[in-house]
Amino acid sequence: MSDLNATAAALLGLLHDGPKTGGQLVAEAGERFGAFFSVTRSQVYRELPALADQGLLRLGKQGPRSSQQYVLTAAGKKAFKNWLLSEPGPDHLRSPLILRLVHAGSLTAKQRETLITTARTTYGQEQESAKLAAKTAEDPYSKAVAEFGLAHAKAVLKLLDAIPTG
Repeated sequence: MSDLNATAAALLGLLHDGPKTGGQLVAEAGERFGAFFSVTRSQVYRELPALADQGLLRLGKQGPRSSQQYVLTAAGKKAFKNWLLSEPGPDHLRSPLILRLVHAGSLTAKQRETLITTARTTYGQEQESAKLAAKTAEDPYSKAVAEFGLAHAKAVLKLLDAIPTG
């Protein structure tokens, strides 16, 4: 098992493409990992100094408004490669929607209806985005991940359809 946590590994992976600021990493993580792995701004800004302290990143150029670029080091590349090659272990689903559904009994009928309607809209949009990503994927790994995103969106929509309204 690798010493890196998944968030740290995600950041190291994104930095393979070149130096980035924390804000750029947050945005790119949302674009590349959105369907299957969330990375919050607070997680990014907590991990970056820790990774730099471990020698896996170094500070790059200072940008506008005191933004700081981070650059992947050789040790960071090696740590990321070791993480990729390590046993992944089980995945753990972390869904704010499902957590809300578990506690939906605490809501009024109207609030539950709004929750379901909003979730249907959100996952309908995710389904359309995933379809496009699957069609435009340039390699088999990206295509498989996009198809996973599509299957996930469909599964959530099916879950929502199974909940009686009214």
